[in-house]
Order: sequence, then structure tokens, then C-alpha cells
Amino acid sequence: MAVTLINPEGHVRVPVYHHVAVATGSRQVHIAGQVAWDENGELVAPGDLAGQVVQVYRNVAKGLAAAGATFHDVVRMTWYAAGWKREMYDAFNAGIEQAAREFDIATPPAALIGVEVLFEPGILIEAEVTAVVE
Repeated sequence: MAVTLINPEGHVRVPVYHHVAVATGSRQVHIAGQVAWDENGELVAPGDLAGQVVQVYRNVAKGLAAAGATFHDVVRMTWYAAGWKREMYDAFNAGIEQAAREFDIATPPAALIGVEVLFEPGILIEAEVTAVVE
């Protein structure tokens, strides 16, 4: 496996990601910002953060597969959340938990960045993903 995830000793544990990813391999995979669109460009789960998080994972899964990668090759996820407030965390986490029931996801280093708006109205969440494969 090309990626080893680490939580340093004496560092706070966060359930949805590890703090460090060590990757070896010769191919990098960079997936553009993925939002909750279906294959027709229609927004999935309008107004539902958890539902949109799951759709983002579905779209990332397609991108990873197209590059010959899986979620276990991911070394970094950067999330952007429109109008982020701390009260949104439970819905965000619920989406991750639902995605984990659909996919064998890993918990690579991640960042969640609150932004005012995303590409178009109704998009609540977006993720950029980097993976390394052997």
C-alpha cells in the first residue's frame, strides 16, 4: 500500500482524519473540487449537508477508480463548506459516516475551510482530493 496514516503520540485524536500521511509511489492523482452533482450535473440533496457529503464521496470514488486508485491511496482531502458554522459539524460527520457504509474509506489528513459561497447557489460542500499510487 502506498499510504500510511499516522496520528502522532501525544497529539489530539480526531475521528474523521489522521494528522499525517506518508506516501510512496510514482503516480500522483489530483481530483478537482467535487460537489454534489449527479452524472447529469443536477444537484443531489438540496439543503441537506449530509446528503451532499455522501454525493461528493460518490463522485470522488469515480475519480479515484478512473485513475486506478482507491480511498486508501488518498493522502489529503480539503473540504470547503459554504456558510460554515460549528453547528453544521454533526451533519457533516453524518455524511462521512454514511459514506463509510457505502465505501471502504480511509481517514487521511484533511482540512475543512468555511467559505461564504461555492460555485453556485445550493452547493453546500466541495472537496479536493490528492492520492498517490504505486
